[in-house]
Amino acid sequence: MPRFPDNFLWGGATSAAQIEGGRCLDGKGLSHLDYVYYRGPKSPCNFMLKADLEKARKEESTLNFPNRRGIDFFHRYKEDIALLAEMGFRSFRMSISWTRLFPTGKEDTPDPEGVAFYHNVFKELHRYNIEPLVTMIHYELPIGFVDEFGGWQSPEIIPYCLKYLRFLIDEYKDEVKYWLTFNEINMVCAVPWLGGGIVLDNDPNFVIPKDFRPFAPLPPEISGIWDSASHQALHHQFIASAMIVKYAHETAPQCLIGNMFNLHHLYPETPSPEDAYRAHEESEFNMFFCDVMARGYYPKWILSYYRRNKIKINWYPGYEEILKDGKVDFISLSYYLSSIVTADPKRQERIGSFIRTLHNPHLETSDFGWQVDPTALRISLNELRDRFNLPIYIVENGIGAFETLGEDKTVHDNYRISYLRRHIEAIAQAIDDGVDVIGYTPWGCIDLVSCSLVSMSKRYGFVYVDADDEGNGTYNRYRKDSFWWYKKVIASNGEDLSDL
Repeated sequence: MPRFPDNFLWGGATSAAQIEGGRCLDGKGLSHLDYVYYRGPKSPCNFMLKADLEKARKEESTLNFPNRRGIDFFHRYKEDIALLAEMGFRSFRMSISWTRLFPTGKEDTPDPEGVAFYHNVFKELHRYNIEPLVTMIHYELPIGFVDEFGGWQSPEIIPYCLKYLRFLIDEYKDEVKYWLTFNEINMVCAVPWLGGGIVLDNDPNFVIPKDFRPFAPLPPEISGIWDSASHQALHHQFIASAMIVKYAHETAPQCLIGNMFNLHHLYPETPSPEDAYRAHEESEFNMFFCDVMARGYYPKWILSYYRRNKIKINWYPGYEEILKDGKVDFISLSYYLSSIVTADPKRQERIGSFIRTLHNPHLETSDFGWQVDPTALRISLNELRDRFNLPIYIVENGIGAFETLGEDKTVHDNYRISYLRRHIEAIAQAIDDGVDVIGYTPWGCIDLVSCSLVSMSKRYGFVYVDADDEGNGTYNRYRKDSFWWYKKVIASNGEDLSDL
């Protein structure tokens, strides 16, 4: 198998909202993710209607809010980082909680205890020679901005965001080399609450269909409202990202700052030209987020898409120059699955949707319906190389599964080892193809609260955390079989992928 570079950044990935816990400790405020409540073991929770938010507020004392607990990284970070070091991590992707530093987002100065917490985390990582990879905004925003601005729909949020982001660069630039601006920035167009703090039915024209569910195709009469709100919010995130990239380049030239998007490789269902064009259209939509952040401009086709679909964007003053001056240094991405698309209007989903339902008979499927396709990762990495000619950092990849701790105090997760082996092989092949891949941080390296289900049931980690969906358990950590396997992979720099 082709060799990985000697300085390849092996590691794992997490987010503050899903691991930290410590709600309201050291002055932390509440983010919009702290109002997402558990609704069942397989019920998507990262969608919010007005009634859901009202319920979360009225029944706050009785509802189950797993993000407020996380896995107690706030108190156990030294223990957790020691586990990462035992595996041999060279990189740890984490995020900073906006509301731990600026509880409402409007404070003139940050909370000193929150500032000290992240200094302590970085110090502990450097103690083991682990390079932090920090996501500045991993979905979270102060809940007050949802009420006042409608989330990211309003440009009024940008000055508050920039104050927060500039503080991060000023305060931590000597401790953090690698930065990401927004996590999966394209998710605001798929799940507006999760990605942008948008409560869609605050719009009086938004009529909820009786059978409405997250990720479902939208009726034409409301898809325009969805798209206009989400793409306006996306525009403001692009502006904030570009501005902070420029600021970092000017004030911290030793730092590298990248974008981050959810990569979704697409196949046409049949060889028909109509299906082929549909797959092309969806692929262009997926790549357009990188076009703006890496090339510094909106491609013409998306402007035509806006015009055809009557999506009106209130452009930020001077946006073209802002985007041109704020191009990222590297591409980063999450990759979990590929999808099939069709031109059949009765079966197709809306452009830019998150999870598709068409089944690929050539692929196996996980416990949660996600199809496993490492070859699509190799194809996509080659496409990204040809399109952007920038280094690529794979910052999320993994398989979620239902798991229980055995009597031997471990989890025999051979399916995870198989999944990761095949994707690491695909990355090695892409490197041999000439792709500049600089690192790989599989998602949820320690079990954490699932983003889509806000539960502990969907587990990704190399380390099992003894906690259930209701928050019961010791929260003790236990090494899974994949822990020892990944340790061996890192020690051999990706050359030994054999079973234990």
